[in-house]
Amino acid sequence: MLQISIVIPLLNEEESLPELIEWITKVMKQHNFSYEIILIDDGSTDNSWQVIEQLKSQYNTIKAIKFLRNYGKAAALQVGFTEAQGQVVITMDADLQDNPEEIPELYRMIVEDKYDLVSGWKKVRHDPLFSKRLPSKLYNWTVKKISGINLHDMNCGLKAYRQQVIKSIEVYGDMHRYIPVLAKWAGFKKIGEKIVKHQERKYGKSKFGWERFVRGPLDLLSVSFITRFGRRPMHFFGLWGTFMFIVGGFVSFYLLAEKVYKSLHNIPTRNVTDQPLFYLALLAIILGVQLFLAGFLAELVTRNASDRNKYQIEKKI
Repeated sequence: MLQISIVIPLLNEEESLPELIEWITKVMKQHNFSYEIILIDDGSTDNSWQVIEQLKSQYNTIKAIKFLRNYGKAAALQVGFTEAQGQVVITMDADLQDNPEEIPELYRMIVEDKYDLVSGWKKVRHDPLFSKRLPSKLYNWTVKKISGINLHDMNCGLKAYRQQVIKSIEVYGDMHRYIPVLAKWAGFKKIGEKIVKHQERKYGKSKFGWERFVRGPLDLLSVSFITRFGRRPMHFFGLWGTFMFIVGGFVSFYLLAEKVYKSLHNIPTRNVTDQPLFYLALLAIILGVQLFLAGFLAELVTRNASDRNKYQIEKKI
């Protein structure tokens, strides 16, 4: 088995690729690693693929895959994970902001320290303050609180994985930001961190715009729900549906009982349907029924899922 697979998703990085591959190759040879480099061209519109073809003729360690169109970083990583054969899988960006010199220590932490996943931490960043660093701090703090994973830089592209980890998770949408959360959900709890050097961008520009500030929180909600209730959706929808139904029913019963009591004792009172609280109670009952039905339908979908009984088995004797 190869010692290391290096998975590199890329989009329009024709200028940085030759320098990056030369740098990686130099580091790998210095440490006598057996390795492969997997380049995933995520629908580049420049000459990135032509550059990859030239590099492939020079380096027999390169594997390359080209998407017909841009599918996103998560899709590129998932395809790279499927192809990877190394004992340790390293992911890094193609823009030269990740330093290949970090790879040997990341490899050691997986092999010797027995980590399942090691995430890089760009403690000193060479990015704009308001568009990159401040949103990143807020994002990392939020994810840390929700997931319970104590990482300072959850979205760092430079990470190392034990092979079993990347073969056990599925990355889609924009879930590349939450791979440590997906790994923890899959049962891999020994997650570490390493301070890594962040290089200034040398070529091109960032491929992630302001839309990530909308997609990020939505994906966080998705992954939080999936990790907690993916196999038991009724525990979420059914609980809240039942709660709202009971509250709405109790309020409705109270209003009706009050009406009957006051009528029997000749106490002036408004009609139940004239009271705003009645309509709020009716709304709670309707929402409760809808949530309960949503949980029931989700359970039916889950029961028919192909991986409903797929579990990660660590040992068998």
